[in-house]
Amino acid sequence: MGSVVGYALAEEQLRQGHTVIAESVNPLAVTRDAWRDAAVRAGVPVLEVEVVCSDPDEHRRRAESRSVDIPDLPLPDWAQITEREYEPWNRERLVVDTAGRRPENSPAPLVEAVLAADRG
Repeated sequence: MGSVVGYALAEEQLRQGHTVIAESVNPLAVTRDAWRDAAVRAGVPVLEVEVVCSDPDEHRRRAESRSVDIPDLPLPDWAQITEREYEPWNRERLVVDTAGRRPENSPAPLVEAVLAADRG
């Protein structure tokens, strides 16, 4: 239910000329499609991004050492992360691999792609 509200809010903001950055775990095509469809219905360009960590050891270390800033919010453990259903992408997207990158450097490829799209 919350996702449906998010899609509607994103579409409304896009129709008003605002930029929307929808950041969430989207392992299923149906949820990725819903975010993309909001932009399509609003008649605006969309940039889809998949953030990955191609180094499983680093990914696990990050998952097991992260902290939560919302009290009592349960985080998935490594088994839940690796067992989560995932559907491969079926269309173009920007893939940002964070393996070997410090967190502050990870957004660089995304920023570069957005700037290039604005110039292009």
